[in-house]
Amino acid sequence: MNEEIFEEKGKEKIPPKWHAYYKGKVEILPKCPIRGLEDFSVWYTPGVAEVCNEIANSPDRVYDYTNKWNTIAIVTDGSRTLGLGNIGAMAALPVMEGKALLFKYLGAVDAFPLVISEQHPEKIIEIVKAVSPSFGGINLEDISTPKCFYILERLQNELDIPVWHDDQQGTATATLAALINALKIVGKNIEDVKIAIVGVGAANVATIRLLKAAGANPEKMFVVDSKGLLHPERVDLEKKKDINPHKWRICLETNGERRKGGMEEAIKGTDVLIAASKPGPDVIKKEWIAQMNEDAIVFALANPTPEIWPWEAKDAGARIVGTGRCDFPNQINNSLVFPGVFRGALTVRASRITDDMCLAAAHALADFAEKNGLGEDYIIPKMTEKEVFPEVATAVGVKAVELGLAKVNMREEEIYEVAELMISATQRKIKKLYELGFIREPPC
Repeated sequence: MNEEIFEEKGKEKIPPKWHAYYKGKVEILPKCPIRGLEDFSVWYTPGVAEVCNEIANSPDRVYDYTNKWNTIAIVTDGSRTLGLGNIGAMAALPVMEGKALLFKYLGAVDAFPLVISEQHPEKIIEIVKAVSPSFGGINLEDISTPKCFYILERLQNELDIPVWHDDQQGTATATLAALINALKIVGKNIEDVKIAIVGVGAANVATIRLLKAAGANPEKMFVVDSKGLLHPERVDLEKKKDINPHKWRICLETNGERRKGGMEEAIKGTDVLIAASKPGPDVIKKEWIAQMNEDAIVFALANPTPEIWPWEAKDAGARIVGTGRCDFPNQINNSLVFPGVFRGALTVRASRITDDMCLAAAHALADFAEKNGLGEDYIIPKMTEKEVFPEVATAVGVKAVELGLAKVNMREEEIYEVAELMISATQRKIKKLYELGFIREPPC
């Protein structure tokens, strides 16, 4: 979906006036009864005072008495918003509102857009920590590299609530899920395949880490940035290793063949290509795909236009192709991931979201698709298959309990029941508000 100028509805282009018509996409509504002003003596003063004292004496009671247990902040500084670059916090607000809609509709999570007019990482960390008592989790969004890595790691270590960067963990989880099933179809093992990775931004750095956790051999990965293949002789990256240690670590761990060159050299003789770089087309050439191994898998994830058109990749010999777009088969989209991940983490009150929990989410996605019948054009669930979100939530919640990271011990069946009930109830509420006219019909 290209939100820079238009949002897509089918093949129509919906102009920005839709956003202006609603004056924003989210609002706050009460979930307790207000039968008259006298009820405020319960919900506000004086009735609320006893609740405040209980929380002051036992801070964990905040999860019993407030909506903290189900509320997250969607935090951005606007430094890397969609394909628009550094447009600042205020201009990023429409995107964060859209994200909040997805959180609510697909995960029954109350997500609050929190755009920060500050781009220094230390100050962003300070601000998020200061407001964290209001929230049960933090979703970092559209923050530029390399500071996004530093901010995520600091907040994960310094807060006792789950902190997640969707551009990293969400995209990596969806990519791994698609790859698990694509490899099943072509009959290859993740530990054996050679993987070309184009782009070393937030998504692919996390993808490399998650691929390793899933069993992929880093020495069989060939990673390329705008200046060429990564390897230990990249002096330019060694000089910046204190600023971007993640990229330098990739130089040291990958490319066991010590290939040099650019994209063509990275792609040649590989089984899998994962590109998350700049919008295409023609960023990746057909003739490079033709040099891949038999039964090649190509994920071209740039939006709004993939690095190579799917039909061109197929013509060049790729057997399975995925993109980030909903109008092509095999959409690899982090929206399949984050609603369920946070639903599961919040339900068991997890203190963090780990790579093991991401692996559990990826396998839940892959298993769901496999049960429905895998095919070359169906390796990952579709966004319309809403039954997948409770499955992801359950996998994440169960893993958090197994890892000892959950403050609420729940069985698998209990987690699924809570997730399914909350998500379905939310969708019924939204539908009813629309049917009753409280959500108005959009303009033509």
